Amino acid sequence: MKITDIKVFVTDAFRTNWTFVKLETDEGLYGYGEASLGTQEMALSGCIEDIKRLIIGRNPLEIEKMCFEIYRDIYWKGGPVLMSAISGIEMAMWDIAGKNFNCPVYALLGGKMRDRVRMYANAWFSGVKTPEEFATKAKETVSLGVTAMKWDPFGKAHLTISNAELGQAVNIVGAVREAVGPHVDLLIECHGRFNPYTALRIAHELAEFKPMLLEEPCPPDNFAAMTEVRGRSPIPISGGERVYGKFDFSRYLEMKAVDIAQPDIFHTGGIMESKKIAAMAEAKHIPVSFHNPSGPISNAAILQLAACVPNFLIHEIMLTDGAFRKNISDEEVIYEDGYIIISDKPGLGIEINEDELEKHPYYPRNLRHYTGDLTDIRPKGDSVYYFKGL
Repeated sequence: MKITDIKVFVTDAFRTNWTFVKLETDEGLYGYGEASLGTQEMALSGCIEDIKRLIIGRNPLEIEKMCFEIYRDIYWKGGPVLMSAISGIEMAMWDIAGKNFNCPVYALLGGKMRDRVRMYANAWFSGVKTPEEFATKAKETVSLGVTAMKWDPFGKAHLTISNAELGQAVNIVGAVREAVGPHVDLLIECHGRFNPYTALRIAHELAEFKPMLLEEPCPPDNFAAMTEVRGRSPIPISGGERVYGKFDFSRYLEMKAVDIAQPDIFHTGGIMESKKIAAMAEAKHIPVSFHNPSGPISNAAILQLAACVPNFLIHEIMLTDGAFRKNISDEEVIYEDGYIIISDKPGLGIEINEDELEKHPYYPRNLRHYTGDLTDIRPKGDSVYYFKGL
């Protein structure tokens, strides 16, 4: 079997753009991967086009060999664009492999350790601003059976935070905690906003609400800052979505930058690279929670990986999305009692409707993390729960 073509689809997903990769073969088998990057989509598409000549004519089942040689033969290593391009291609190869052997991808990665994973909800807070509005939305969310939820309460703050901004964030977290009770896990997202002393100030202020974690409190370009915060924070520190590949992650873990590792499989180099990163974390007794704020293919791929990673902790998923998400794929996410069921279908277990993608062409979208607009974004069409069981 040989790869005959590689195609890239960039589709507007109302809060970002998703990038899907399709590999086609001379035996009629094909596979899908996801490489969604968010703000450098054109560079990503160009990088995949550059890599194309390195993979056409090769056997898609030689996953390890091909990815090793692609990385070796690209002189400028690492970074989000290259690693995301490799990730999407690698994911599509695994999809082909599973279809070829008529088995789910997890069966090719050592077999299933679990058939379901606990879920935490992101994107449950659309349209809210005040502590009272957050509390109301939080109550609605836990009434669905959700047992853990994540959000960023910090408005426009960057590097430092004013007393007023910190007070607002504390009030929001406190209101949510009071609304949902003591047993729902709260995950506080920082989006790499703060310098170390500000991050520590925030951690001490929020500790009374017993968050499960404080995610990426410091910018990702300074591992030492994360290490300092992790060593002194009363809240467990997580991070890693903007750490690319096993070489960077090795240093990240050696520096003891996090209590919980969050590699992003469509930025790290793909499924196998993420499994290696999880193994490095396991050797240090650090759990992993793969970062997953994106599209249906990444969700399907992470679930396959989560099935066979011993130190997997909890699965991120966007609780609501535009109704269009149901139309662009045959994604079937089954939710039961706070858990997501892992698919046993061949490959990644998901197909894409390419005609539907054409109805949602690429649309440039700016980063919202430091504008205070994170909660303002609305899905195109109706906002829907796309789980069976919700």
